[in-house]
Amino acid sequence: MSDDILARLMTVLESRKGAEPGTSYVASLYDKGLDTILKKIGEESAETIIAAKSGDKQQIVYETADLWFHCLVMLAQQNLTAQQVLDELERRFGLSGIDEKKLRDNSK
Repeated sequence: MSDDILARLMTVLESRKGAEPGTSYVASLYDKGLDTILKKIGEESAETIIAAKSGDKQQIVYETADLWFHCLVMLAQQNLTAQQVLDELERRFGLSGIDEKKLRDNSK
């Protein structure tokens, strides 16, 4: 179910790449470029942190959705997919975070 909504969102985000900036919020982000998209991710990240500190569960969910959405916009802008992120999470599943970090550090 969750990856279905991600796939649907990615399809919409891809379709907005060719849209006029005045017709779509996502198209306007693409038009403004990567720096604007990254700035939105930073803003949404801060808002998610503030929501979590407040303990307001509804606000936490709302802000996390905004953060995830803008991360998906960034992935699409970079010609990456949510599935690639899900595949990476799947690869890490069952692997200790400590062990995964050691593997990354040893590959540098």
